[in-house]
Amino acid sequence: MNFKLVLSKLLTAFEKESIRYALMGGFALGAWGVPRTTADIDFLVNHDDMDKVDAIMKGLGYECKHKTENVSQYVSPLRVFGEVDFIHAFRIPSLSMLQRVETKNMFDETLPVKVLKVEDLIGFKVQAAANDESRKAVDIADIESLIAYNKDRLNWSLIEEYFTLFGLIELYNDLKKKYGND
Repeated sequence: MNFKLVLSKLLTAFEKESIRYALMGGFALGAWGVPRTTADIDFLVNHDDMDKVDAIMKGLGYECKHKTENVSQYVSPLRVFGEVDFIHAFRIPSLSMLQRVETKNMFDETLPVKVLKVEDLIGFKVQAAANDESRKAVDIADIESLIAYNKDRLNWSLIEEYFTLFGLIELYNDLKKKYGND
């Protein structure tokens, strides 16, 4: 997958159509100083924009392989365009995340991309760790890397909310003790 090409095409279309989005997932970790190998691109998108997103994706030759109320997965028959996944934001927490996005310059500062704040990326990783035991170790490693690299600028209260919500407060307490500035 050519990440820069795909992001350039998608972001141009998203801006033209006023899509409310944020880059998330493994690729977004790099925007916060934690590069990680990934095979796809993940976005959080306002649910009300998904009809426009569907038209954009199909216009670029993608096929919708999976769609539920919460997620959509698009795959291109061309390897260069790969897979793009969307989480649909319609609940208050995810809509709030879209309001907190930060623009990060990626690809040697040549491409401005709206990215979830580091705390919100951690929130999704906490949810994934709580929901999928087989991925828990990877998600916790990502969480710890994000915290370690960004520890001086974190909103610990927001992070605590995510860990509390998903029943992982003991892990939060351990990480706060290890990386917090108290």
